[in-house]
Amino acid sequence: MTTPTQSEALGALRVQIDSIDQQLLSLLNQRARVAEQVGDIKRQEGSPFFRPDRVAQVIEKILGANQGPLQNQHVAAIWREIMSACLALEAPQRVAVLGPQGTFCEQAAIEFFGSAANLIYCANFDEVFHATAAGTAQYGVVGMENSSEGVVARSLDLFLRSPVHVVGEVSLLVRHNLLRQVNSLDDIEVVMAHPQALAQCQGWLTQHLPNAERRAVSSNAEGARLAATNPAWAGLASERAAAQFGLHIVAHAIQDEAYNRTRFAIICLPQTLAMPPASGRDCTSLVVSVPNRPGAVHDLLVPLKNNGVSMTRFESRPAKSGQWEYYFYIDIAGHPSQPNVAAALKELQGLCAFYKVLGAYPVNE
Repeated sequence: MTTPTQSEALGALRVQIDSIDQQLLSLLNQRARVAEQVGDIKRQEGSPFFRPDRVAQVIEKILGANQGPLQNQHVAAIWREIMSACLALEAPQRVAVLGPQGTFCEQAAIEFFGSAANLIYCANFDEVFHATAAGTAQYGVVGMENSSEGVVARSLDLFLRSPVHVVGEVSLLVRHNLLRQVNSLDDIEVVMAHPQALAQCQGWLTQHLPNAERRAVSSNAEGARLAATNPAWAGLASERAAAQFGLHIVAHAIQDEAYNRTRFAIICLPQTLAMPPASGRDCTSLVVSVPNRPGAVHDLLVPLKNNGVSMTRFESRPAKSGQWEYYFYIDIAGHPSQPNVAAALKELQGLCAFYKVLGAYPVNE
């Protein structure tokens, strides 16, 4: 009997894969038809189409059943895309992000909503907040803080008077690349990026491009877009932006901190999606102000300590009243449905001249 050649064996395996692909396609369309029926019921009931807690539950259940060889992170990504595609059949989700295409904000949105979401590109975070509050978009994605440069101050300021709240977060490992028309570091006159990115790469820029002007623009992808118009200009942006605008990656991962992460908040109106239920790994964000008197800031911490609530972030921003008053942005571990968190928040509210819960949502790990 003749032994099959390697090419014959490979051909047989490809036939198997083709057959499995057809089965997968049939099952995916079967799932999609059921999802359409779910959408009809949600439409009649007036319930939200997108439920991030339900997405998390489905993925967690699937990962619990995964026996490999596929890795859990890859299975999670596949199922998020399947659910995104099915949701698009029920009701496509409009999501406002910082544009143009190729921003880390766009990447965060795709990671949270899947690539079937209908992205609306905005020039700045002010527009993202406005589009979300006005209903142009059902959801928005905004930068909140960076692990090396701290908070995105404009986002914090915009939360003060916006009716939106936070329903989720995405934490991205951010790598900044130097992008340019020409594959060389020579004769670069201007480096353009979002102010946060310029700050995150200042050590590298000082060492390698000390004479280049650092020009702040609305987003890293906008810097990449502009770099594509002038050979003497360069941008700091993602590999996605390099592909989008046809640029060379002249230098990879030039951020000063190797483990450079940016946290993005998912925002929406409360009527679009109410506060997500407790997941067991939650964060509650709030902004407060207190009368300008000795010991006032210390008093803010007492209700948290007395009720055993851990504070994970504390930031101050000037109230711009001319009276040296400040707003304090606080993140605490836990959910308002927990008795100790509810008790701490009630005591805290009694001490504050201004008090607003920005949202409670599962922590992105």
